[in-house]
Amino acid sequence: MDLADMLIKKGVLKNPRLIEAFQAVDRKYFVPKELKSHAYIDEPLSIGEGQTISQPWTVAFMLELLDPIPGDNIMEIGYGSGWQTALLAATGANVYAIERVPKLCEFGKRNFEEFFKRGRGFYFSARFFCQDGTLGLPEIAKKIGGFDKIIVAAAGEKLPEAWKNQLKIGGKIVAPIAHSIFEFIKNPDGSFNEREHRGFAFVPLVPDKK
Repeated sequence: MDLADMLIKKGVLKNPRLIEAFQAVDRKYFVPKELKSHAYIDEPLSIGEGQTISQPWTVAFMLELLDPIPGDNIMEIGYGSGWQTALLAATGANVYAIERVPKLCEFGKRNFEEFFKRGRGFYFSARFFCQDGTLGLPEIAKKIGGFDKIIVAAAGEKLPEAWKNQLKIGGKIVAPIAHSIFEFIKNPDGSFNEREHRGFAFVPLVPDKK
């Protein structure tokens, strides 16, 4: 049973577009060589530098909440291994992926590019940035009129104002805070509706020191 089938059976993966992405983007190409035999286990795996490639169930859960569609401009905070970046790109979204750890910047970007070269019948669009993710990408957000969606792979204590400001009206942020995953929807007046899903564990969101 592959990951997609397992996640469907567990009831977390339902969206046809995401099912197709999970079937196309093989997790084994995004884990360290010594862990490839564990790539299809529903657990987080170490990718070095104190970081992990997230548990497949959690990735599927967050992507289902995000609901990426073709043409979405999505900012991803903490791309790490590049696996979620490739899943997002496989849905037809335009991905702007940020990672702050230099070795992982190289690791995830290389994984994505090498996977892309294999050709999976998808149009992949992703741009990679090695910098503090808490600041977002203000120049790009301004240029494109704000991001449609933002997804975050590390847990902070609160939602950075930069992300709120760089999201379009009607846009969605899916981000962990402490031990919960939150959905934030931006209202026309700039306020946010939020929904909490409890019971998760993430690596901490770490801004660069000033």
